Amino acid sequence: MIGSKFFYLTLFAVVCVSLCDGQIVGGHTELQGDDLQKAIENLDAVLAKLSTGDGPSYKAIKVIKVTTQVVAGSLETYTVELDKSGASKQCTVKVWTQPWLKENGTNVTVECEGDEKVDSTW
Repeated sequence: MIGSKFFYLTLFAVVCVSLCDGQIVGGHTELQGDDLQKAIENLDAVLAKLSTGDGPSYKAIKVIKVTTQVVAGSLETYTVELDKSGASKQCTVKVWTQPWLKENGTNVTVECEGDEKVDSTW
């Protein structure tokens, strides 16, 4: 009796794992296709907003990789080449959004080789 319960429980676990789309809750998922295109459009909008006011002016030249993670909101991590005043650098841009917050629902960090970290929230 116990052996058959264990068998069915194991079978159920194997079926559940085989049916999942490969995303682990809280884990990093690399974006592709339409999701990647939407993320690139979001990056362009974020960089444009960052450049208003006192923020630095960056332009994405080449997106190398984008991952997303669900962590009290959504964290998108971009490995990207950015242009800043004619100089191209490989950078990591992180955009953490918490859309339910009316204020300070988006945090952006930009880390480039040889530059100080930029951290902005709006």
